Amino acid sequence: MSDTTAITADPPTTRYRSSQRLLHWLMAIVIISALVIGLYCSYLTPGLPLRRALLDVHKSLGMTALFLIAIRLPLRLSLGEPAYQRPLGIFNHLAARGAHILLYALMILMPLAGYTTSAAGGHDLPWFGLFQWPNLLPLDKGVERAAAEIHGYGAYCLYAIVSLHILAAFWHHFVRKDEVLKRMLF
Repeated sequence: MSDTTAITADPPTTRYRSSQRLLHWLMAIVIISALVIGLYCSYLTPGLPLRRALLDVHKSLGMTALFLIAIRLPLRLSLGEPAYQRPLGIFNHLAARGAHILLYALMILMPLAGYTTSAAGGHDLPWFGLFQWPNLLPLDKGVERAAAEIHGYGAYCLYAIVSLHILAAFWHHFVRKDEVLKRMLF
């Protein structure tokens, strides 16, 4: 290995593994797309064909996120996280840890609440027009309303925590000029 290569290459222990980075960015696309579509649908008239079609895509994205988190969480728990070249301060460390725990919880809660809303309400459970997920719940309008409420408030939490996550990554990259964002880039 030449001296130039050794200087410019990141040590592998300071970056997430490629499988973790791939899942992170794939889930980011899926979740942000679902959030944008869900928000847009909230402004459309119920029953409108465009709204129904977009909600089918929203549901498909949500179930995709649930499938991906079922892969990502065990991977994260087994592989851990790479070491920092420069350790974060205690406040940054605790804030990052809390935000990640909340993000993981919401990545599980939101699709489950969305599924419960649709299933208990007797609505379709499509996956990109390819098949229907099985409805494992009885028709129950009370459960549908409770799950919809959880899904709605969870969306506000997800908007906030995803926004903070993105802002924190940019702050670390452009203001602090540390390796936090680089650890997750390809």
